[in-house]
Amino acid sequence: MVEHVIDNSKINEIKASVDIVDVISEYINLTEKGKNFFGVCPFHDDHSPSMSVSREKQMYKCFSCGAGGNVINFVMDFENISFLEAVYKLANRAGIILDNKVYQRKNIESKHQDYYTVYDLAHKLYTNNINTELGKEAVEYLQKRKLDMKAIKDFKIGLSLKDNRMLINMLKKKGFDEKFIESCGLANRFEEGYKDKFYNRIMFPLYDLNGKVIGFSGRVYNREDKSKYINTQETEVFKKGELLYNYHIAKNIARRENEIIVVEGFMDVIRMRTIGIDNVIATMGTACTKQQLHLIKKMAKKIILLYDDDDAGQKANYTIAKELVKLGCHVKIALLEDHLDPDEYILKYGKEKFINRLEHAVNTMDFNLNYLKKQKDLSSSQDMATYVNEMIAELNTIEDPVLIELTLQKISDESHLDISFLKSKLTQKEKPEKKLVFKELPKEKITKYKKAEQYLLHYMLLSEEVIKIYQKKVSYLPTYRYRMLAREISYFYKEYGYISPSDLFTFLRDSEEEVMTLREILNLNLKEKYTKEEIYDYIKLIRDGNILSEVERIKNQMKQEIDVAKKTEMALKIVDLQKSLEEEI
Repeated sequence: MVEHVIDNSKINEIKASVDIVDVISEYINLTEKGKNFFGVCPFHDDHSPSMSVSREKQMYKCFSCGAGGNVINFVMDFENISFLEAVYKLANRAGIILDNKVYQRKNIESKHQDYYTVYDLAHKLYTNNINTELGKEAVEYLQKRKLDMKAIKDFKIGLSLKDNRMLINMLKKKGFDEKFIESCGLANRFEEGYKDKFYNRIMFPLYDLNGKVIGFSGRVYNREDKSKYINTQETEVFKKGELLYNYHIAKNIARRENEIIVVEGFMDVIRMRTIGIDNVIATMGTACTKQQLHLIKKMAKKIILLYDDDDAGQKANYTIAKELVKLGCHVKIALLEDHLDPDEYILKYGKEKFINRLEHAVNTMDFNLNYLKKQKDLSSSQDMATYVNEMIAELNTIEDPVLIELTLQKISDESHLDISFLKSKLTQKEKPEKKLVFKELPKEKITKYKKAEQYLLHYMLLSEEVIKIYQKKVSYLPTYRYRMLAREISYFYKEYGYISPSDLFTFLRDSEEEVMTLREILNLNLKEKYTKEEIYDYIKLIRDGNILSEVERIKNQMKQEIDVAKKTEMALKIVDLQKSLEEEI
């Protein structure tokens, strides 16, 4: 398979076929105010509607963190996907079919396509197996586990048969060699040759963030085996720490409900979805990477952690909650009992009691009060001191003064320490800076000359007339990144015969610095109307700044020059430059 490249005219057709307000409304709530729409920005810890969306301009921008762009930029940043993936997503939404034979870059092979093909073929084999007579026993086992045929079909559960070379033989016929099949995590090598990694197991497909099958978990069902489950090991495409099981299903539901439930294993997700809970994902274990934490944060502001009721699960609740709170998330923890996981709990106690547990999830401080007391003898002064110090450390990580006060009161009651003493142990901390998705441009001193460059660029983005004046009157913008943006605006106009900031974002997609500069200019919040006199004033200031810079450069040269004739020549040049400051544009 080749890497697809879509030309700008097709991309602009796709953008024109969707409305940015409608698209963004599917991710966040927007409220109409005047001619624009406003919502809470999803790209920083926003507590008031800082994001403005313009239907007229087909643009969005955040007045707080600087996020901004067109509908493609929003989908890319919100879903954490590539430009091309966002374009295809919007094309599908608009009902536009992209012809892969037309829009492609030749001779650039997709690095991972063979992996996806192998997993897809394996998945089809496994799902076909379970629907044959040979799959009857596996189906009966699943039904005893309260997974009916609808669930088997919905979750695309399959079956590997007893023949331990069935998959290898099928894939070899499709042109894949055994070594590559092994690298996909689907075969093991023995002295006597290769054998299927999975055989005589019920097969649960594992997915990437876009819903492609990239591995499997196989479960025994009719025999004894020390490994109840075996999983595909990490491969070129299956990186457990980069994925969240059920993300491709749960993400939009979670965003609409503004709540996501995080569990440990894929069977917990499957079980919860059978009782109508769809806003749930699994980290496939008790570890949670930085990338997974940020994916979870993007899905919803409200997060319920629901790890297994064992030591490892409770430790995960504690450590993961702490990291999510640092990211500004509102976290609660649902508690089960009897050392059960959610799958087992639902099977034992039923849907109603399980949902009751979710509804009575506790805040992180209440959870910590209990968790940090475990395995401590609070009648021991040393253990009590350790517990109090650990809770003080937890309180030092939060900002909510009410929650701090309530928790201090509980600690005081337990430890019999005066609350004023406990308060004295809290550190005075500055409010942490908001962590933004978007890189910030380096801070620069804004002189009147630099402002003139910014203002000229702003009006070039709004007016073809100003672009023409720039092309005729301006030879040089002294600030490099402004010079590069002006060049791209001018080139875009020459190439397409119009100017549109929304389309320019697409045009500049491969240049991160120019996209950042474009965002900066659009965030200046200048008036939209201008006069020609204002434009010429900006150009004169830019020219004057260039002249004064040249004068300063020559003066510095003169200080180093010992030849009198050359110094005289330089002085005359300075006089000429200073005279030119009086000339009209």
